[in-house]
Amino acid sequence: MIKKYTCQNGLRIVLEQIPTVRSVSIGIWVLAGSRNETKENNGISHFIEHMFFKGTEKRTARDIAEAFDAVGGQVNAFTSKEYTCYYAKVLDSHASYALEILSDMFFHSAFDKEEMEREKKVVLEEIRMYEDTPDDIVHDLLSQASYGEHPLGYPILGTEETLQSFTPDDLREYIHHNYTPENVVISIAGNVSESFFKEVEAYFGHYEGKTKRTACEQPEFLSQHIKRTKDTEQAHLCLGFDGLPVGNDDIYSLVVLNNVLGGSMSSRLFQEVRENRGLAYSVFSYHSSFQDHGLLTIYGGTGKDQLAVLKETIEDTINSLKNQGLTDKELKNSKEQLKGNLMLGLESTNSRMTRNGKNELLLQRHRTLDEMLMLIDEVNHRSVLDIIEKIFTTPCSSALISPEK
Repeated sequence: MIKKYTCQNGLRIVLEQIPTVRSVSIGIWVLAGSRNETKENNGISHFIEHMFFKGTEKRTARDIAEAFDAVGGQVNAFTSKEYTCYYAKVLDSHASYALEILSDMFFHSAFDKEEMEREKKVVLEEIRMYEDTPDDIVHDLLSQASYGEHPLGYPILGTEETLQSFTPDDLREYIHHNYTPENVVISIAGNVSESFFKEVEAYFGHYEGKTKRTACEQPEFLSQHIKRTKDTEQAHLCLGFDGLPVGNDDIYSLVVLNNVLGGSMSSRLFQEVRENRGLAYSVFSYHSSFQDHGLLTIYGGTGKDQLAVLKETIEDTINSLKNQGLTDKELKNSKEQLKGNLMLGLESTNSRMTRNGKNELLLQRHRTLDEMLMLIDEVNHRSVLDIIEKIFTTPCSSALISPEK
């Protein structure tokens, strides 16, 4: 059972007790990602994530790393377009120890100038590594094609130019405006008692938010097309379709549809593009949900001479769905796959911490397992056809990286 506690400063804590395990996962979820940036400071959310590990007023970067290694724990973080998460997983006996270190990183990171310059080099290499991976960067280009100048179209890593401009004061100013209590959720899952609420509150429940953040501008889906010529062995193609925001009532029908389209090895795209025609090693689809929008993405990588055939095959697959919908077998198998993935995903404290943290941060609600299974069971041919009609009857966006124009 998930229990929630709201501190006097507005910060929320969600806790799921799992007495049958010996681990605890703790995550600090912040409603701040690349969507909250400007062109001038694009990449600052991700850079702050890095700098939280580079030393505090009383710990060096090495101290932080050794602190978790010394107890066999794990600590990490990630940044997305809408949120940043700092998390740790340790034995239940070390829960308080991990909480103290995470709070030290959160409140007392030093942002030392020398450390910042070193870390800028690290992130620059991350950007270059990303640029050298066309099957990754093409997804960033699709975001740009889909959202244009809106911040959802910005790359999470930022650019070399914006990265080099960051100062310690820039980082503190961004945190000042975005890491406010109402934008933070602490999610805990594992073998801890409710008394852990008080420990979390002691660290996080009393700091103040100085400013009220302005609401994010709602994006408009743009059917734009971006092409980039690059010296690659393959052509990499992404197609984007106007999707659904997080929490939308039809999201389960869309997930069932995506499984059939390209979300699994038995999907139509995988079977037709890879197994039947041998056009690509990698072909898949996925849906990204944001607070007020969503994007359904189809990706395929193939030789430049087969690009037209790949695109035609993808379009034929979509047209088949539009004309005929799903078969009874596809509908049944996709729903069972969803239910299996859902239940298997609840077997680790880290996955439960993640699910609860995201739900509280973005939706402020938590459905039980039975409720979610019921919503999956309610998906039917009509509801999937409605989603197909909604998504595939408007023009798509596209991004292409190819060795030739």
